[in-house]
Amino acid sequence: MREERGQLNGNQVIAEPVDLWGTISGNVTVLKGGKVYVRGAIYGHLNVEDGGRVHIYGNVSGNLTVEKGAKVILSGVLGGDAVNNGGRLYIDNMARVLGRLRKLEGDTQVDPHAHVHVSDH
Repeated sequence: MREERGQLNGNQVIAEPVDLWGTISGNVTVLKGGKVYVRGAIYGHLNVEDGGRVHIYGNVSGNLTVEKGAKVILSGVLGGDAVNNGGRLYIDNMARVLGRLRKLEGDTQVDPHAHVHVSDH
């Protein structure tokens, strides 16, 4: 697994295992083969496509979009909306979603102790 501890600028596309301890200033797309642990921060949107896997321990300032076939666990802070378009999204008890949770399709589970505003649309 590749570790990133510095700062990456610009949009990133990830299709390999990455342990992010640093920051990314830009939007991030995780593709099939990408398994990302976000322990630092993403200053932008996070899109997880079919086959992508992400566990967020740190912060994402923008929106999170989970597509069909993707899996995401949110344990950190999401500054925007969490949108499930057909994947699997789990929001654990330590998570905070400052925007709205939109469960359009897929499997979304929210721990009752998580801080989330739910919208069905």
